[in-house]
Amino acid sequence: MVDAYQRRSALSHFGLAARAGQGGHATAGVVLGESAHRTIINIRGDGNDATFTFAVKSVTGVDLPVKANTVNSSGGTSILWLGPNEWWVVTTPDRSDELVSALRQAFQGQHTAVIDVSESRTVITVTGPKARDLLARGISLDLHPRVFGPGQCAQTGMAKANILLHQLDDKPSYDIYVLKSFSDYLFRWSEQIAKDFGLAFSA
Repeated sequence: MVDAYQRRSALSHFGLAARAGQGGHATAGVVLGESAHRTIINIRGDGNDATFTFAVKSVTGVDLPVKANTVNSSGGTSILWLGPNEWWVVTTPDRSDELVSALRQAFQGQHTAVIDVSESRTVITVTGPKARDLLARGISLDLHPRVFGPGQCAQTGMAKANILLHQLDDKPSYDIYVLKSFSDYLFRWSEQIAKDFGLAFSA
């Protein structure tokens, strides 16, 4: 984990805190922001193995989602399904060392993997009545509410950048997990498109 005093968010150069203070949220169709420095732990194991699923729950307090493209959350921690034997444990900043250690200990004797990927990605947040319209400009997934809704996630491409998309609620609000090396590009693309719908920013 990077020392806190050396850490800058991937999108800090956009001055989002200052721009959020300019208001406009009440009339904006899209509100863009960044949720930086989240703890993201990649885990691999057998989702059909009760020993593995119990170990995950004992450490995180969250039931392991075994249905494709779903998310389970509890107490500020979420587990996102990435594949039949792969998940992300996502929680508040600065918990990676603690969680990696606890998970590895809980998985002793099992065929598993635990990898801290927190510093590789940031999260672009998108919310507002036109958030789905913005995403549709760059994503080929069907995002209609009857198909993709709160508690679902998917790995996909957005404007040629690989992302993990997680819908949080019916506003709708989304978290876009993206490699930091692509985050500047994707935020600029999103900002440009969002101007068509009325744009505001969140810190």
